[in-house]
Amino acid sequence: MSDAFRTTLADADRPLVLSVDIGSTASRAGLYDAAGRPLRDARQKVSHTFTTDVDGTSTIDADQVVAEVSEVVGAVTDAVPEGGIAGVGLDSFAASLVGVDATGKAVTPCYTYADSRCAPRVAELRTKLGESELQQRTGTRLHTSYLAPRLRWLRDTEPELFAAVDRWMSLPEYVHLRLLGVAVASTPAASWTGLLNRRTGEWDTQLLRLSGIRRAQLSPVQDPAVAITPTPGAASSVARTWPALADAQWFPGIPDGLGSSLGAGGTGSSTAVLSASTTGAMRLLVETIPATLPPGLWGYRVDDGHSLLGGALSDVGSAVTWLRENIRVDDDLDDVLGPEPVSSTPLVLPFLSGERSTGWSAGALGTVLGISAAHTPTDLARGLLEGVALSYARVAKQLREVAGMPSEIRVSGGVIGGVPGFAQLLADVLGAPVTPVTYKRTTMRGTALLALRELAPDVDRAVGPLGERCEPVPARTAHYARRLAQLEDAYAAVTPL
Repeated sequence: MSDAFRTTLADADRPLVLSVDIGSTASRAGLYDAAGRPLRDARQKVSHTFTTDVDGTSTIDADQVVAEVSEVVGAVTDAVPEGGIAGVGLDSFAASLVGVDATGKAVTPCYTYADSRCAPRVAELRTKLGESELQQRTGTRLHTSYLAPRLRWLRDTEPELFAAVDRWMSLPEYVHLRLLGVAVASTPAASWTGLLNRRTGEWDTQLLRLSGIRRAQLSPVQDPAVAITPTPGAASSVARTWPALADAQWFPGIPDGLGSSLGAGGTGSSTAVLSASTTGAMRLLVETIPATLPPGLWGYRVDDGHSLLGGALSDVGSAVTWLRENIRVDDDLDDVLGPEPVSSTPLVLPFLSGERSTGWSAGALGTVLGISAAHTPTDLARGLLEGVALSYARVAKQLREVAGMPSEIRVSGGVIGGVPGFAQLLADVLGAPVTPVTYKRTTMRGTALLALRELAPDVDRAVGPLGERCEPVPARTAHYARRLAQLEDAYAAVTPL
């Protein structure tokens, strides 16, 4: 990260914001100034791992996370004068679920987005719901990461545990409950559960009934820009424990995908943000609640006037890792992308871990078409990387249907650092300029920026360092448009619905 982008506690523009990120691998905290610049030497993390098993288990202890958050908050705020931090933003991996008893203690583990044990309930709910109508109402499809099938699975498989739960909440809500004595669901966090009516901003009655829970068992839904009011006792405890936060406003937790998009510059419909990490996504923040969504996208309500539209890919960095570990490619993967594209490259459907957007086929498999004895591992590697880029193009095509073509696309994530030529491939495939984001922790920064909208609305935000803008080459774009049509035909022929 450029030193010019970072600042110090002494030179920071006030007010200061503390940003806390609960990720898949760690809990982190960092300080940001009013311009959205990270403070040097004001970041801390505690690593963790999910508990996983071959049956699809993916959980983490909720109280462990509360302890981690307390630890990183203490480490980051220790050097700040009393009352020196104006706000606290919190984000977390989305679609988490914690069951809490009447005393406010977790009685279940935190189920993560990756817990797939409820897969049979997804199939069951498809017999009871019209999925197209459901997507238009909630902005989501039926999937193991959403809460209706997960709650239904818990009700059926662990009825005593299910009955012991007084309230169901996300992990950020539980953190706030333990620290502030109050739990509210931000509008985007509620939308990411798949249980929110995106048009009304209220919990969906039909899905609550099918999930087996009452409306009173969920937290009230609150605009993410409206601060939480702690209980008097909790406010006093916070001030004693972390004097720097004595006067701070705490904002409802948001999903990490929203924070990542905002932090990378996706603050309006002119800029789409494409993430390319282990998994991938393409997101666009629009100033509307669209009346209709294309079938392959999700549409999460952010507040009364904004939605985050997009689609997710299961395999991006994981596809790169698979290539490096299983295919003996003599060339560096960046060199694989150097030559001009040719029509003889194998066509690859890159669904190594099933498919999310745009077809949502959990049973999809990676497929290679047009391979011959003359092809080399390099050709296969090129085809897989092109297949990943073409999968983003499938999302972009549907985004254009509802929101038009953004004037700028920013891309962030480890794949760009490991395979720099992938940014140019994306530009050629998407037919639009692509600019790499070269600073880290976009999610934490986006969470801070959301709080700063309320705390410092008139302060100009700093622009983080960016890589060289990749312009599309028209001849390549035309080639990839033909390849996209071929991929769509192949998808329709071999992918189970």
